[in-house]
Amino acid sequence: MARQLPRGRHGLSPKQVAEDQRQRIVAATGEIMGERGYLNTSVADIISRAGVSRETFYRLFDNKLDCFLGAFDAIATLLVDHLRIVLAEGVEASVSAYFDLLASEPRYARLFLVEVHAVGEAAIARRAEVQQLIATSLADALGWDTDPGRFAATSVVAAVSAMVTGPIISGDPAAIRGLGPKVLDHIKMIDSCREVSTRGNGYPPA
Repeated sequence: MARQLPRGRHGLSPKQVAEDQRQRIVAATGEIMGERGYLNTSVADIISRAGVSRETFYRLFDNKLDCFLGAFDAIATLLVDHLRIVLAEGVEASVSAYFDLLASEPRYARLFLVEVHAVGEAAIARRAEVQQLIATSLADALGWDTDPGRFAATSVVAAVSAMVTGPIISGDPAAIRGLGPKVLDHIKMIDSCREVSTRGNGYPPA
């Protein structure tokens, strides 16, 4: 259950209290929708898990969809920020870290990659934006700075999203992690093919 503020005086400003409540609602939404799915989660479920009142919920969010998008944005920010940090250590480290994160946070992974389909267009479009950010970061790290290179990075990210869906739904973290080395080998193969292609055309590798 999400951490609740102590009763009585706690020394926080109204703005800080509202932010704490929002974070608790977002965390609860990520947890419970990752367990039950979007369609099987009600506002009452979120309120109970977060330990807030209905009045507080509707002061901070318009409805369940608005709350889902808030949780999605929080998870996406965590994922993108984490990847940007580990990309500095190299692509191999970042690929391993990505699959480790999905395997270690199965509820959040399900919300990010699976439940968007139940939510509809708004969530799917938001996920596409985040995946493009990830693809751009991957392309930059690999030096795939041509249009075909960036398309290849986008294809890798899209393929990974499809491949992890089954293990996420079945709750198989070992299978999620097991995809990491295969995806890394695939990236290396693409990189090698691009290098051969550019050299064959008389240009230095991109």
